[in-house]
Amino acid sequence: MIASTGYAARSATTPLAPFSFERREPGPQDVQIEILYCGVCHSDLHQVRDEWGGAIFPMVPGHEIVGRVAKVGGQVRNFKAGDLAAVGCMIDSCRRCESCAGGLEQYCENGMTLTYNDRYKDTGEPTYGGYSDSIVVTEKFVLKVPGNLDLKGAAPLLCAGITTYSPLRHWRVQAGDKVGVVGLGGLGHMGVKFAHAFGAHVVLFTTSPGKAQDAIRLGADEVVISRNPEAVKKHAGSFNFILNTVAAPHNLDAYLELLKRDGTMCLVGVPDQPHPSPTVGNLIFKRRQLAGSLIGGIRETQEMLDFCGRHNITSDVEVIPIQKINEAYERLLKSDVKYRFVIDLASLKQK
Repeated sequence: MIASTGYAARSATTPLAPFSFERREPGPQDVQIEILYCGVCHSDLHQVRDEWGGAIFPMVPGHEIVGRVAKVGGQVRNFKAGDLAAVGCMIDSCRRCESCAGGLEQYCENGMTLTYNDRYKDTGEPTYGGYSDSIVVTEKFVLKVPGNLDLKGAAPLLCAGITTYSPLRHWRVQAGDKVGVVGLGGLGHMGVKFAHAFGAHVVLFTTSPGKAQDAIRLGADEVVISRNPEAVKKHAGSFNFILNTVAAPHNLDAYLELLKRDGTMCLVGVPDQPHPSPTVGNLIFKRRQLAGSLIGGIRETQEMLDFCGRHNITSDVEVIPIQKINEAYERLLKSDVKYRFVIDLASLKQK
């Protein structure tokens, strides 16, 4: 076993604190990664506070992981010691079902194995995430990081990046499309960057007038203050696609009315309470679609990373030492970050 250190929540009501545990020795198909940076996702906060239920404690969060390969098993072919590598939200799946066979492991019919707050299917032992010094993952679920990307900004691509890239690709957003992005946070700012890179005309919807200038910097062509109903209505029936990133219950009808015939609004934010039900007429009279999307499969996640390498796309981040994680969680609740916290794991060695 490999002695590891990290930060863990020992219950839903205690702050994260130093934690020592063990990782397995790399098997023939495993890759051992020295973690350099790990992004802080809002879902980390939900899970350590058991807001979604079913939490496994002690819990080491973190599923936006980039690092350097320390060791590989004898059957590993695509990685060697010293390579840059990444791990996202899942570290295994059944690999047999229709979804897995189609490269959609995130929809595994038998349940993917999450990077943390889950259990290994073979041993029942808990999985521990990226707020730690190392991780051991089977090669099939390890990703390559383009060498030109800033590693700090690349870390959030493993969740915020693929969560927004995947629906844009699935619904075939392309040059000339009009795309709305609702919300400018960790997810929304990546949605703006990707939609712009795909060549779409991008309109950002936000409740915060102060975010307008930043949205333009990130690639938005227009900014609409969503609390201004007249400004919103000017865009009625004009969007091919809307990416809704807001993780709080809100009126979906206001945005469904903005879609063209056959347009789609995709939800990627996960509220702790249900959205109010949309009006059925808003869907059926224009054959509009209300959909959802969950991260992406391994193949698509690698495609996303390669796309980011070609277009030099990374997340806008604020780097923190691990010792500041509890403070970062409190700031996250206030949306006091532009736009993603990233932990520098070298700070684990600080006393």
